[in-house]
Amino acid sequence: MSTTQSERLRELLEPLVASQGLDLEEITVDSVGRRRVLSVVVDSDTGADLDRIADVSRALSAKLDETDAMGEGEYTLEVGTPGAERALTEHRHYVRATDRLVKFRLHEGGEVVARILGVDDDGLDVEVPGVKGRRATTRRLAFGDIDQARVQVEFNRKDKQDVQDVQDVQDVQDEKDMKEEEEA
Repeated sequence: MSTTQSERLRELLEPLVASQGLDLEEITVDSVGRRRVLSVVVDSDTGADLDRIADVSRALSAKLDETDAMGEGEYTLEVGTPGAERALTEHRHYVRATDRLVKFRLHEGGEVVARILGVDDDGLDVEVPGVKGRRATTRRLAFGDIDQARVQVEFNRKDKQDVQDVQDVQDVQDEKDMKEEEEA
């Protein structure tokens, strides 16, 4: 897609996406055989459910139909979200990834896999998980130190509530054990 077409599509579609309460993250046009596919990636601080995606897709389709932004040839419009392992490139992406596990590639070399605890204008505070029974450590990363960042998928993550539930069950069991000892 040429830069001018990309800029033109962004100028045309971004206000419509914003009117739906979403951010326009990416636009790509790919050729698939004789067809073209216009892919539009949207997101928001609260996420984008299927209803919101359908609404914005209808609005974009109507706008594209009334303009010649895609030219005369046929094309397919695909609207979606960034996906689970999204790259973090904007400040808002880091904010949205708070409490998520992220793999950082640093300018100085090396990689860090850590959970984002907080984000401000200069960088972020992260928690590096402990290894081999060691405690997790916190670290500060400046945005200027980060070459690339990508959210990691976690299948077996214990949420704070899960950990609290386990502790509550243990506390109840401890109380029950103490009562049994007292009665014996």
